[in-house]
Amino acid sequence: MSTTILQPGTGPRPGDHYLPATPATVMWGRLPCRTDAAVLTIAPGETVTIDTVSHEGILEDQGKDPLAFFGAHGVDPASVLEDAVEIAAALARDPAADGPHVVTGPIHVAGAAPGDLLKITVEHLDPRVPYGVISNRHGKGALPGELPRGSANVSVFAPVERRDTGLVGALPLIEGGDRVVEFPLAPFLGTMGVAVDSDDRPHSVPPGAHGGNIDIKLLVEGAVLYLPVQVEGALAYVGDPHFAQGDGEVALTALEASLRATLRFDVVPRDEALAAFGELAGPLVHTDEYLVPTGLDPDLGEAMRKAVRAALALLQARYGMAEHLAYAYLSAAADFDISQVVDIVCGVHARIREADFGAVTRG
Repeated sequence: MSTTILQPGTGPRPGDHYLPATPATVMWGRLPCRTDAAVLTIAPGETVTIDTVSHEGILEDQGKDPLAFFGAHGVDPASVLEDAVEIAAALARDPAADGPHVVTGPIHVAGAAPGDLLKITVEHLDPRVPYGVISNRHGKGALPGELPRGSANVSVFAPVERRDTGLVGALPLIEGGDRVVEFPLAPFLGTMGVAVDSDDRPHSVPPGAHGGNIDIKLLVEGAVLYLPVQVEGALAYVGDPHFAQGDGEVALTALEASLRATLRFDVVPRDEALAAFGELAGPLVHTDEYLVPTGLDPDLGEAMRKAVRAALALLQARYGMAEHLAYAYLSAAADFDISQVVDIVCGVHARIREADFGAVTRG
């Protein structure tokens, strides 16, 4: 397909600010903490167009040379992102101690204070390249010890094709075969977070109250993420761009590929946040159809229980629903989905239809 490659500084950048991905504006393998300096300061309500870079194709076990890695799959050098090449060449991480993800930021949002919520609205997500990678490596995924077979690391290259219904990823049935398996793209950012109130930078893999690698595929264009602010200015960051993901993300990664994201950052003061949602202990997603509270824990069963508790607390705080009635409603009408089971900390999220509460008058 003929697709414009969104190299740094080229193509549409509709935000009030533009934040490229450079060795000076990204972190690789770790996430911001309270001692990190912002790479950009904005006012609440402003938008930022942010270049994100996928870790696939730049990792050490892939050669740390995206030109060579993607060239081996037939990608022309001009279609390899220059910032990916620069980051791979200029930065280093400890594969034994650090995560794989590249995040752009942190961004200081003026006026954001601990106790407030940072509201991140996803306005635009534009693929920067027409290809991505799905990996099962290092004995990780939902079937550790079974897959990948032997000691091999498996990274599956997947081109993107345009159909009348939109963009699709394409895979063959057997290695080297025709790409006859197609699935629709639904881009989102796997990592969206705020800095932790600590002097230590968190590992990039496990999600937490700070957000981070939450991998919730509902965070497509138009969706909103609320995060409890931990430090002055929030120090927000994004990364781990996905073109598509199935709930569970069972192989280890989804279709990973770089995105240009335009996001709006707003601050919800603590009193307003409490009135709207109650006390949030972690990320909350809001789509045009659902309220989506989350549960995070290394144990999948406990993640589920935390998601149920978060959903109960949300229904009680937002609508004044009695606990036993909220529990009954969730059992009858809400879906609990597994975000992912491969990021050390498992994720479960509930989907609560707002339309079900359309007749409720909130104070």
